[in-house]
Amino acid sequence: MRNLYLLMFRLLGWNIRGQFPAALKKYIVAIAPHTSNWDFAVGIAARSILRMQKTRFLGKSELFRPPFGWIFRAVGGYPVERTARHDMVGQVVALFNTHDHFILAIAPEGTRKKVQKLRTGFYYIAKAAGIPIIPVGFDFQRKQVIIGEPLYPGIDLDGDFKILYTFYSQIAGKNPALGVSI
Repeated sequence: MRNLYLLMFRLLGWNIRGQFPAALKKYIVAIAPHTSNWDFAVGIAARSILRMQKTRFLGKSELFRPPFGWIFRAVGGYPVERTARHDMVGQVVALFNTHDHFILAIAPEGTRKKVQKLRTGFYYIAKAAGIPIIPVGFDFQRKQVIIGEPLYPGIDLDGDFKILYTFYSQIAGKNPALGVSI
């Protein structure tokens, strides 16, 4: 499929700017702004082009129901029940702790709708697991997948989020009006 995705990216004018550090075996890919269903298609294509097929993602549990739920599981999805608290941070940290190599893609907004701020779960997962967050944006205006520098969560949540917001503020999602307010 990689060659097909490469051809599609070239025909549509898309490219990838930056790269993931090869030495890192565990990290969170935090993709924002998440404003369209097209983000999933771009992400699956970029994942294949970058040879990162084993990257997993979290998605709302409704996506994993029949008749199409098997597709989301087949491409690496883990369903998330959003209607109740289930210590998702602890569960995902356990996934990182039980694997030697684990990459998880998350949309830190948690929705395609307009939000005033990013959720913090991905940050606390990274902090508890001792892994970095790599910010990524799908810039539909420039037709680029932009990969940022790893951010290791520290003791200053506000400072770390300022770095993330600065990165994401330069990215134009498919529907820019739905991006996170910065």
